[in-house]
Amino acid sequence: MSSSTLLARTAALIDIPSVSHGESALADVVEEALRAVGGLEVTRVEDNVIARTRLGRPSRVLLAGHLDTVPPAGNERARLEGERLYGVGSADMKGGLAVMLDLAESLRDPVFDLSFVFYACEEVARRDSGLGVVATVRPDLLDADVAVLLEPTSAKVEAGCQGVIRVAVTLRGRRAHSARPWAGVNAIHRVGPLLDRIAAYEERRPVLDGCEYHETLQAVAVEGGGAGNVIPDTARVVLSHRFAPDRDAAGAYAALVELLSGTFDESTGDRVELLEEAPAARPSLDHPVLGELVRLSGDTPRAKVAWTDVAFFAARGVPAANFGPGDSLVAHSADEAVDALELGATRDALWKLLSGAEGE
Repeated sequence: MSSSTLLARTAALIDIPSVSHGESALADVVEEALRAVGGLEVTRVEDNVIARTRLGRPSRVLLAGHLDTVPPAGNERARLEGERLYGVGSADMKGGLAVMLDLAESLRDPVFDLSFVFYACEEVARRDSGLGVVATVRPDLLDADVAVLLEPTSAKVEAGCQGVIRVAVTLRGRRAHSARPWAGVNAIHRVGPLLDRIAAYEERRPVLDGCEYHETLQAVAVEGGGAGNVIPDTARVVLSHRFAPDRDAAGAYAALVELLSGTFDESTGDRVELLEEAPAARPSLDHPVLGELVRLSGDTPRAKVAWTDVAFFAARGVPAANFGPGDSLVAHSADEAVDALELGATRDALWKLLSGAEGE
């Protein structure tokens, strides 16, 4: 399929609204397209659509992409400017979905058995993920030897992914009248040393399999205070920590608590609470399929510094990597876009990988 045809298909997918929890119409279109392809076993679980070949090949490759987008920002409809297509979800990840549909239709004699997984609710809480729904109802549909997620990577292989923990630090004080603050302890004022410690955090950049990860630690919410004439007795800071895959979530949490030591005192009622965690995934580029994908991409692999469902598959023992069209830096923005060149490059590399040929 030509890049212009992939652009047109991506535009048609953009024009079908699919904000998280509202993917039904897009799932209908995807299911219809897949059922029209001969040789595919198509299963729908709620708004998740899975198509599989059963060719008796010695190994199975799974391609996955999420149907949902974030809410639009005045970019509900696709808009084409030259070879660049704008619209909500264009990069994250309807361009990837267009490539998946094309491969499902064009690969007639792949060297692997294939699974195409189109799933709902990736952009919201992990508890709502369509992959989790499928894993509960029909876990066999997710069986594979290796997986590729068509997340936006500018058609470069991005290995593994970083994990995430969200932590709340609650600091206690003592209420008093604001006219007599010496009679109390201002909990909000105690936030200062904590924020200073966070701002001074030296971000770790471990290198794994030649890919440099980049940890981050950010305060993402501060809560405290009430009446204008009351010294607050409680302040709460929520932290987001992205950690590299040389640590698990427990290790990342322990390291964070150690880093913050001295800025809180549990004996006075201060509390550090783990709110949410998502595991990291180590790079798996030593897997022959992913190594060959790196070669076909024609570029040096890099670390995925965000979280993706590569971690979901890694937790199931399935080596996985990210590879798709679109720049992740514009994802979720009002100017989100995908280029024809990246659509074509992604499609061609995957077609060569899965067909065992050098082109169609």
